[in-house]
Amino acid sequence: MNINIKTTTITMTEAISNYVDKNFDVVKKFLADDPTVRFDLELAKTTNHHKHGDIFKAEVHLVGKDLDIFNAVEKEDLYIAIDVVRDEVMRELKAGKDKRQSVNRNAEAEMKNIMKRI
Repeated sequence: MNINIKTTTITMTEAISNYVDKNFDVVKKFLADDPTVRFDLELAKTTNHHKHGDIFKAEVHLVGKDLDIFNAVEKEDLYIAIDVVRDEVMRELKAGKDKRQSVNRNAEAEMKNIMKRI
């Protein structure tokens, strides 16, 4: 899996790049068996308004075989936005894995019942 980072209205610094790499390692480990997954991350500053302060946006789009996850978060701090979007992606990945495991277990139980009847 390769992380593609796009920045809009902010400059990419070494600190931001390192923070993203460190925080999305858990997603990389979760999807390590599938090299076809495309991971796009967009970081942006959405407003420079003097009354409301800076608002940062972090968007993640994961695309692969049987996988299409999109999450977007807007927060006052870029690092908090990155953390929240990472947590949302992991929640969706784990929910999908649990759902697939449940379907497999139900199918296995059904086959076992069929075999008992024979």
